[in-house]
Amino acid sequence: MSILDQRRLIESIHPFELLSSFELDNLMSKIDIAYYPKETLLISRNLESIAFYIIIKGQVAEYIDDELYNIYNEGDSFDADSLIYNKTNSRFVVTEDLICYEIKKEDFLDLMQNKKIQGYFLQDFISRHKQLKEYHSSSEFTPFLVSKVSDIYLHAACIVTPDISIHDALQKQKELQSSIIIVEELSRVVTDADLKEQVLLGDVTVDAPIRSIASSKMVCVDKNDFLFNVLLVMTHEEVRRVIVKENNTIVGVLEQLDLLSFFANHSHLVAVQIDRANSIEDLTDIQQDLRNLILALTTKGVKVRYITKLVSALNEKIYKKVFEMCVEESLREKCALIVMGSEGREEQGLKSDQDNALIIDPSVAIELFEEPMLKLNDYLLRIGFPPCKGDVMVSNPFWRRDLNTYKELIDTWSSSLDEATLQNMSIFVDAKCVAGNCALLDELTDFLGHRFEARDDVLAHMAKAVIHFDTPLTVFSNFVVQKSHANKLDIKKGGLFALVHGVRCLSLQYHIRDTNTVERIKQLNNKGVIDKNFASELIESFDTLSSIRLKTMLNAKNLEDDNFLDPNSLDKVQKDLLKDSLKIVNKFKKFISFHFHLEMVS
Repeated sequence: MSILDQRRLIESIHPFELLSSFELDNLMSKIDIAYYPKETLLISRNLESIAFYIIIKGQVAEYIDDELYNIYNEGDSFDADSLIYNKTNSRFVVTEDLICYEIKKEDFLDLMQNKKIQGYFLQDFISRHKQLKEYHSSSEFTPFLVSKVSDIYLHAACIVTPDISIHDALQKQKELQSSIIIVEELSRVVTDADLKEQVLLGDVTVDAPIRSIASSKMVCVDKNDFLFNVLLVMTHEEVRRVIVKENNTIVGVLEQLDLLSFFANHSHLVAVQIDRANSIEDLTDIQQDLRNLILALTTKGVKVRYITKLVSALNEKIYKKVFEMCVEESLREKCALIVMGSEGREEQGLKSDQDNALIIDPSVAIELFEEPMLKLNDYLLRIGFPPCKGDVMVSNPFWRRDLNTYKELIDTWSSSLDEATLQNMSIFVDAKCVAGNCALLDELTDFLGHRFEARDDVLAHMAKAVIHFDTPLTVFSNFVVQKSHANKLDIKKGGLFALVHGVRCLSLQYHIRDTNTVERIKQLNNKGVIDKNFASELIESFDTLSSIRLKTMLNAKNLEDDNFLDPNSLDKVQKDLLKDSLKIVNKFKKFISFHFHLEMVS
């Protein structure tokens, strides 16, 4: 290997690429190449570490208390902690003849004077994981990720008292060239639509107090909030502008047009298209735009949890629009259309299997909804929502029933140990209302929580599914692939399912109403079920697995390949992130097994 190749290898290993050219030159002059035969003991409690090792060829095993903890292969490095803390609980043994670079202890400790290098090696798992992810996306790093409201132009805020006349309020608005009038005391705003409908087309005179037409609610964001979060707020609240506050004081107005000009990601076009859709054909044309939006956001390095929240908000608008097309107005408040699964958890990227149901007010005949729901299911299929293989759809009478029969169903769930029954319950626990009378779902959610008081036996059988699928990682930290799927691994069953389902079971046990996995983890931490460090590990791992899965889905040629990942398609950093995340999955499985005493569940 030439000197140039050696330098490139060192530069490819994080965090050494952070060194300046001079620092890297200095380091290269001090690096040695060493050879160690198989079974050489490099480091142990009684054998002090003499260097930081970077493997060129070969393999090293790390043991803790005689249990294999990790395997290091080509391109891997170890063991900074032994050098920094001058002690170790591990034993590092050469398992395949080793050729490696060595950075001597004193030279490595000199390197640690560099704050960037020091910051990386002194971090815990969570911080290192975050830094690795930031490093991996650095080539795609854009203002999209870090821009805040304070970075964008804000329009002047026209703030008036409730009793000022409409004429005087309009005069002030004209002077300030503001797009809306803010009645802060009432937490209301007056828009052009309010003026047109109530003054120009209505019977309110300009001498009337402004309070009489202030009908729109005031939607506020903080000046230090991220712009992408504001985009989510605008999409969810269906508003074109937000009030910006700093230290609880209004400092300006942020317009949607300015925000979208800043990002130029065209997500507003998708939302506008949905709002203006008059036929199912109009909605069908939106699907490719939605896919392009996901691809653009992924390419820009936006966190997958923000992408899925935005997609969820847009999908909810689609569901509402289809619901209005299929259900006559007199029946809309007599039912609740709910979505479950990844859609209910706001974790869906690309379209996955439909999981939806209808809750009907007991005062209305169930038969009235049969035709509308068959039509709704047909429309969703035409739009691009794939059918559910398990038939969890509103077209199935089992998932189209009134409030009382749903309660009877929940009574059955709460006392059954049948696997199919528990699976249905697991699906329902993630329910989110997207149209109609959402109070119906709220009542059922409360009822479900009460029925599972002290039903740890049922919860244990439900939690047993967490250990049903093996994590695709060996004790040697090698990926386990499936020959039947072209030597790929199933990232959903092998990684995400255990996290999602385990967190779901804990949330049901501790009466957590959130359906989103990350929000559930935060609530479990708040309730003391898991500590802050473990919660952070779970969130980081969930984000990593979700991000890799979304990219896999974008590259998949068909639905059958959506969850299957070729680990060889990942670069070194991605592989490390995936391995770290799968190790946390195994740690979580052990926690769930202990928590629910799964060894006692047959």
